Amino acid sequence: MADRTILPAQGTDWKHLQAQMRARAADDADWRSGRTAVYVFNPGDDVLRVAKEAYAMYQSENGLGPLAFPSLKGMEDEVIDMGLGLLGAPEGACGNMTSGGTESILMAVKTCRDQAAAAGRDVRDAEVLAPYSAHLAFDKACRYLGLHMVRVPVGADLRADPAALATAITERTIMLVGSAPCFPYGLIDPIEALGDLALRHGLWLHVDACVGGYFNPFARMNGIEVEPFDFSVLGVVSISADLHKYGYAAKGASTIFHRSEEQRAFQVFECDDWPAGHMSTPTAAGTRPGGAIAAAWAVMNYLGVDGYREKARAVTDTREKMMRAIEEIDGMRTFGAPKLGLFTFGSDELDIFKVYTGLYRRGWFSGLVTEPRAIHMMLSPAHAQVADQYLSDLKKEVAVVRAGTDTAPAATARYS
Repeated sequence: MADRTILPAQGTDWKHLQAQMRARAADDADWRSGRTAVYVFNPGDDVLRVAKEAYAMYQSENGLGPLAFPSLKGMEDEVIDMGLGLLGAPEGACGNMTSGGTESILMAVKTCRDQAAAAGRDVRDAEVLAPYSAHLAFDKACRYLGLHMVRVPVGADLRADPAALATAITERTIMLVGSAPCFPYGLIDPIEALGDLALRHGLWLHVDACVGGYFNPFARMNGIEVEPFDFSVLGVVSISADLHKYGYAAKGASTIFHRSEEQRAFQVFECDDWPAGHMSTPTAAGTRPGGAIAAAWAVMNYLGVDGYREKARAVTDTREKMMRAIEEIDGMRTFGAPKLGLFTFGSDELDIFKVYTGLYRRGWFSGLVTEPRAIHMMLSPAHAQVADQYLSDLKKEVAVVRAGTDTAPAATARYS
């Protein structure tokens, strides 16, 4: 058994600690140079600076205490209002900030379950029904909440198949899931069709727009044909949207939106059965980092509509350029018809995971998809500056794999 690290007897000065931290980061993915296409969304140094300084201003404040920190309450309310305005929300819609997409999804599933239980449904082992491409956060939520996750194969276009989902609905189903877009393929599910399905069967439809909630509206403003995905679709009951993705806020910041206050009431935790009096928390967290709220508010106001449109245009232009170039490489192909910032590509001839391994050795870090086997790209504005170099290195690695001279083992898909 390895020796356990113990707290040092004496402290170390910050200069030496800072040097140690820089040394530890030497082998980390180089996202600042645009060589990472997952985990980090790089909007440029100016936005990063705004997020960093705003976070630092409120790093010790706690969003749990609105009476103590009304400034944070006001900023969160304004962030929620801006998000609702972007997502076609009706009068009376509401929401909260969370620590990330997983917590937002957890809150949506919890709210759905508790509302169903209050209406007299037996929710023990009730079902959440989703396309195979839905995020694993729904599985996590189901395991935490005593529900059953049911995944249905996607259609030939890699999007949710409404007919297949309709066939899978049972008396145990309480929630339908659609993505806008899904993480694996960057494709928006047919939300209007899912909304009709949810209304016909009296089901809760949650749209996971963690990736697209703060991107889709601006891509649409730029002329990209983004199909209806938000509260403008009557069947949509709740939406999750991550601020720390294409909202470019500091981690961790997401939003969970509800169609009504009556609905959100089932999300809130309240209890007074202890000596310290009544406590009410809107989300899973107790302590809520003030820095994340402040940074989101600051970045949204710093960029505004024009700034977000500019960032979205840089991303979609780069994606279109890269997809065209990849299609021109002998043996390479892209999958589906993505319109936003994510896409996947692979090969019917070559082991694309071995191509990925070679790119990784050249300093490029991205994701992988297993069905179909593909490299997964989640682009940021910073990738506009490095796309040509990536494409050049990709051509070289395709040639290496085609020649069969690389004996290194292929990479495996893993997000942990």
